[in-house]
Amino acid sequence: MTDPLAAPRGMDLVTLGVAAGPAIRGPEHGIASAVVVDDAFYLVDFGIGCTRAASEAGLAGHRFRAGFLTHLHSDHVVELPGFLLWNWGRPVNGFSSPVRVVGPGPDPRDGTRHLAGTRRLVASALDAFSYDIAIREGDEDRPPLAELVRATEVAAPEPGSAAAGEPFEVYADELITVTAVLVDHPPVHPALAYRIDSAYGSVTFSGDTAESENLVRLAEGTDVLVHEAVNLDYYRARGFSPAFLAHQENSHTPPAGAGRVAKAAGARRLVLSHFAGLADAAHWHDEAASTYDGPVDVATSGARYRVGGPSADGAGAGAGARA
Repeated sequence: MTDPLAAPRGMDLVTLGVAAGPAIRGPEHGIASAVVVDDAFYLVDFGIGCTRAASEAGLAGHRFRAGFLTHLHSDHVVELPGFLLWNWGRPVNGFSSPVRVVGPGPDPRDGTRHLAGTRRLVASALDAFSYDIAIREGDEDRPPLAELVRATEVAAPEPGSAAAGEPFEVYADELITVTAVLVDHPPVHPALAYRIDSAYGSVTFSGDTAESENLVRLAEGTDVLVHEAVNLDYYRARGFSPAFLAHQENSHTPPAGAGRVAKAAGARRLVLSHFAGLADAAHWHDEAASTYDGPVDVATSGARYRVGGPSADGAGAGAGARA
């Protein structure tokens, strides 16, 4: 196992998992990505399998700083509790100082149901595992987990407002600045895209979205655009219901659309991920390349990309390799 954190100082993208969900189709882990900057790392989404994938990529928990949730669909957040519990405290080489979880607040259109946002998601997970947490705090001398995990809800602009299409800052430390923008993933709201900038370069994550002009603005000039992709023909050929097909068509982006976004943004590299439906790598690549003339990568679980400089194997900026 190689350790990307033992590499020279710089910025890496690791696609820990690249599959949409919640159905399991194919061998890839659920959607999750890591951005490594010098000796720290950050996660975007926590799909199924991300905890083991992070470990296999050499991402030790004591170097974890913050996680960012694009939206609250289960395939993007289901393993957040597991990641925190498996990466907390010195006995597991985990974090012992505060970490942040940043994500959407409750849907403002919710009405009377009072469904959870990021704060309640985190608080409820810690409450559900309170017996285990209390035992380990007393028996294994771990620090109080509830004091370390700090959930922050993004104050997203109202849809249709003057600010709704503009990127806004959601996090900053001495290594990175993170900006977000609203994207189109109906009926979900808020659904967010994130851009992570460091001294070395930038990575922009589409989250789940239809083709989005807001995303183009967020991703302008980015080194790497990580964009979701759907193969609509996969679902059409298998007789999925009209309602399911309508969701896929209205809420996701075919690879040619991802290419259009990358081209309009002037992204230096397009990395396709969050694959909904199955297809071979050539399909994903060629469809995106039909609308974008820059480098296109079809990500796999555990692939690693150097951002903003020469890659570790000398193959050039953005070259993918297994972590």
